[in-house]
Amino acid sequence: MEARDTELEKELDATLQARRELGAEYESALVESFLEKVEQRLDATVDRRVRRRLAEQQMIVARGARPGGGPAVGENFGERFGFAIVSLILAVPLSAIGVGNAGLEGLIVTWAGIVGVNMAHALRGVSRRRRGEDGRGLDA
Repeated sequence: MEARDTELEKELDATLQARRELGAEYESALVESFLEKVEQRLDATVDRRVRRRLAEQQMIVARGARPGGGPAVGENFGERFGFAIVSLILAVPLSAIGVGNAGLEGLIVTWAGIVGVNMAHALRGVSRRRRGEDGRGLDA
């Protein structure tokens, strides 16, 4: 297990212990505090990965990997990756809201919406690659 995972485990244990000591009336504040820490950790990880990917892309461009101006392999990776990460980050509070308002049905509707939005985004990228980036056909 990674060091970061053990840190989150310790945070979760501390949150649960505080909940036992303080009672149920502080539960939502404790959960929000824990989720903020998880979100900060996720943001830091995403930032680090995006910076690394951007640096890789800049190196590819600097080396002239796209002399003809055609799309490089994985050119839209950053956009797709960022969209997926934002979806997952937003899924946490949206799931909580769905469960809080409508129970299991709310959770199912929430996740159906998240999956639908991600599928639409993915299909948009597929149709764009088929047409070519400029909207003309591949043989134009």
